[in-house]
Amino acid sequence: MATDSNSNNTSNLRIMVERNPSEARLSELNIKCWPKWGCSPGKYQLKFDAEEICYLLKGKVKAYPKGSSSEEFVEFGAGDLVTIPKGLSCTWDVSIAVDKYYKFESSSSSSSSS
Repeated sequence: MATDSNSNNTSNLRIMVERNPSEARLSELNIKCWPKWGCSPGKYQLKFDAEEICYLLKGKVKAYPKGSSSEEFVEFGAGDLVTIPKGLSCTWDVSIAVDKYYKFESSSSSSSSS
């Protein structure tokens, strides 16, 4: 089991993509009340200090988790509901300008580890 200990710090941090969530799901999340964020095409180094849920209105992104190979990326774009885990560092390669709603999960569970 100890053989993969060097990679287990990031291997459990997976970006989850929900393609084309239903209107009911989006209204249940109350997405239209979330703040909005956008960026133009380019490469961005991002570090997520809290879990983020975002819904892309526009754009196309390839996210490369830090420490992974160049073949390992998660692709998402307009119409996708994306959950990014707390603690993930990644590079966003944005090919089409992004416009998204986002929300940080400020759940108190982060304090339970103490």
